[in-house]
Formats: sequence, C-alpha cells, structure tokens
Amino acid sequence: MSLQNKKIVALFLSLLVLASVAVADVKVGSPFPDLRTFNLEGTLPDTAGRVVLVDFWATWCAPCKASFPAYSAMQKELADRGFTIIGVSVDKKPEEYAAFLKKFAPGFVTVRDGAQKFVATVKVPGMPTCYLIDRKGVLREIHQGFHGDATAKELREKVQKLLEEQP
Repeated sequence: MSLQNKKIVALFLSLLVLASVAVADVKVGSPFPDLRTFNLEGTLPDTAGRVVLVDFWATWCAPCKASFPAYSAMQKELADRGFTIIGVSVDKKPEEYAAFLKKFAPGFVTVRDGAQKFVATVKVPGMPTCYLIDRKGVLREIHQGFHGDATAKELREKVQKLLEEQP
C-alpha cells in the first residue's frame, strides 16, 4: 500500500472515530434537550410529568413509515397513563412532510425540524431513532431502527416500566 493510500485510510478511520464520539452527545442518564427551544414547526404538547418517546423520522425512510401504525396504537393505548409520542420529521421540504402526514395520518403529535437544528443538537445517528424520556425529563433509552412487531413490543415494555415508576 502506498504512503498516500495509508494516509487516506488513516484519515478515514479517524473520521469514523470522531463520528462515533459525536453521536454520544445526548447520553442516557442525562436531561433530554427542551424541544421548545428549537423553533420546531407544529404544536408541541405539554410533556411535564409524562413519559415521552421522541421519534426522529423522515418521509424517505421505509422503517419510519412502518413504525407509524405501531406508534399510533401505543399512543392510543398508553396516553391516559401519562405517555406521549412526539414524532420529529427532519424533512427540509414542508410539502413532502405535509403530504406524508396526510397519507399516513399518525395518531400522535408530529413536528418538523426543517432547519435541522434539533436533530443536529441531539446528533441522531440514523432514521428512525427514538429517545425514551422518563417523567423527570431524563433520557433513559436510545433505540435505533424499527424492526416491526419486535421493536414495538420491546418499546411498549420499556414504556410501561417507566410509567410504573413513581415520579
């Protein structure tokens, strides 16, 4: 391998290490950023004292589309116990976001981070990724991807466990 190729490989590996460190900006056990400070498009619900699942998604993401029915069912089932789902679209184009919502009609609150300030602050590693936050606003779980019923079951169990905790 030439010296030039070795330098390219070393640079690439360095960038990978930096990228993996950057993702860890919002850590489990720390307070989750206040969504109201990011000028998100849409109306945010009051989340004080509630267990919250913040789901980052995009219209072009197939697993995101697959998650909407499961999340809608979970929201309907657990809302009265103090649970709220907030879907955060990272789509830049408002017309694509609006068309998606019209077609899929989620049963939970969605907002758009068109400027992508919130997604950049959280350093979301990929779509979809959800963040499970306890009643005190502390991040308790990061879950990347959506794999159908298995993911829905796993998240429902974790949400129910958090709902049973005393505030």
